[in-house]
Amino acid sequence: MRLLWGGKAYFELLIHLIGNARECIHLQVYIYESDTTGTLVADALIAAAKRGVAVYVLVDGYGSQKLSKAFVARLRENGIHFRVFEPMLRSKHFYFGRRLHRKVLVVDARYAVVTGVNIGDKYNDLPGQAAWLDAAVCLEGEVAADLCNASWMTWKNFQFTKRLPLHCRPGATHIDFGPAHRCAMRMRRNDWVRRKYEISRTYREIFQGADEEIMLLSSYFLPGRSVQKDIEAAANRGVRIRVISCSRMDVPLVKDAERYMYDWLLHHGIEIYEYRGNMLHGKLATCDRKWMTVGSFNVNDLSARVSIELNIDLRGEAVVQQTIAEMEKIIENDCERITREDVRLKSNILTRFVRWWSFRVLRVLFFLGTFYMRQEKPV
Repeated sequence: MRLLWGGKAYFELLIHLIGNARECIHLQVYIYESDTTGTLVADALIAAAKRGVAVYVLVDGYGSQKLSKAFVARLRENGIHFRVFEPMLRSKHFYFGRRLHRKVLVVDARYAVVTGVNIGDKYNDLPGQAAWLDAAVCLEGEVAADLCNASWMTWKNFQFTKRLPLHCRPGATHIDFGPAHRCAMRMRRNDWVRRKYEISRTYREIFQGADEEIMLLSSYFLPGRSVQKDIEAAANRGVRIRVISCSRMDVPLVKDAERYMYDWLLHHGIEIYEYRGNMLHGKLATCDRKWMTVGSFNVNDLSARVSIELNIDLRGEAVVQQTIAEMEKIIENDCERITREDVRLKSNILTRFVRWWSFRVLRVLFFLGTFYMRQEKPV
């Protein structure tokens, strides 16, 4: 496996993998935008389809609602199987149900990328614009066949199949994806409709099993009550917990809600570091320098109870220690540590009320699940 930090390196690797596919590609993503980066990936997918590769692209109906009809038509006209994932209940006016929040690429059932990165310019390094900070793991091994099967099941809308599809049997493809580590890997999923809570259990294992330290790179960090109890118990055991969050967000309501929790986190000795770069979008956690998890899962009830999520757990001291070293560089070079004094000086009655209100509103929204007024036209 190889860990990447998004941006140009990530998209170059994505194009490289697509360009070397021989048999089958599955791409499933929450947001796909028809901008420069989206077109770059589309061109690579179309070239693969013209080589005879079976290409399946699945996007979320809400996250990718701005994808134009012309863009989708071009994909289909060039032999790409394209579908929009929609929730259980829908009408002309609303959506109600889960989101396809996973981001995964599988090539020939032998190589895969699991990440929190969507397809769009904001996630790429472009002239005058740094990419949002995110993490991705590129892997080769048996787990790639598992990811292929999971992608195929999702594509088929979770219809039961007795046999592994032929294209989910690893082929003879060989792709050099750069400097890599060997380690144990497992696929982890969350999907409340299918009663899968594997990633939630991974985070419980981290908080309940850590002896020394936990590092979290976490956008939209709003742990539910059960996770709060696990965090508190870990801190009481003397585990050092460091959280890298974002200083600002594309959804300001979430940042205000996050800051409402700062008092509680700091009270329990949790170290908070706000990332001052363009935007933090990553989802990664390490446990005792021994194992880690990375993928699309945010530490909040929306990911835990509503969305379809995908992570990869990795066990291997070399890769985890390297990841921690890179996260410590991010802390040193790009973050500001938040202290109780900072919270006190930067808050007044109004800001405290706004943060409390934001926290309560998000609790209600997470409880209700995903209910959206329908905006996009059918693709």
